[in-house]
Amino acid sequence: MSAVILFLGVIAVIAGWWLSQQRLTSKPWLEEGSIHDFPGTGAVTWPAAKVGLGVFLAVAGCLFTLFVSAYSMRMTLVDWRAMPVPKVLWFNTGVLVLSSVALHWAYIAARRGDMDGVIVGLLAGGTSAITFLAGQLLAWQQLGAAGYFVASNPANSFFYMITAVHGLHLTGGLVALGRTTAKVWRQDAMTAEMRLSVELCTIYWHFLLLVWLVLLGLLTGWTNDFVDICRQLLS
Repeated sequence: MSAVILFLGVIAVIAGWWLSQQRLTSKPWLEEGSIHDFPGTGAVTWPAAKVGLGVFLAVAGCLFTLFVSAYSMRMTLVDWRAMPVPKVLWFNTGVLVLSSVALHWAYIAARRGDMDGVIVGLLAGGTSAITFLAGQLLAWQQLGAAGYFVASNPANSFFYMITAVHGLHLTGGLVALGRTTAKVWRQDAMTAEMRLSVELCTIYWHFLLLVWLVLLGLLTGWTNDFVDICRQLLS
């Protein structure tokens, strides 16, 4: 359960930060100027797409929390036999970090109106994400060649299921990223709609990176070690 509490805590911190960026704590009655000069005072506070993404991330976060909870409880039973973690997962993690950084670069470029920077960031992020998925398939192949099949052990089943669900979420993100890249490629100037699309892709990529880091910590066992260290420091 320690890993579950840690995961929920991280999600709560990220959600709080994101909400703080939406001017929920602002006091419009103390602001000076025209009412239309301040965000959040019109008929629509947030873009519908951003609200929809927030809801989807909340649902996805709950899904992965259930996976983490089930994994933590199942590993305490006697038939659980931990499986080795393929070294390629560390390479995959680095590639996913690069993908998230590239998307953030594209978002910053979009805010500056730098079309070339946006295209480079989107292409680099997409290429890195595809490399990550290829690396995950390579990890599966290595485990299968070593005799670690899905039905051989509960630990094996959880590994394949967790990595597959995360990979499916990333694949869905690649579809949206491809559409955004094609839209930016056809335009000569940055529009508010394109800037929003890049921002949504960036938020989604940061979420997937966060989830993967938690899952990797769970699979390698250092998540519980980190929680134990925190308990010792607080005690």
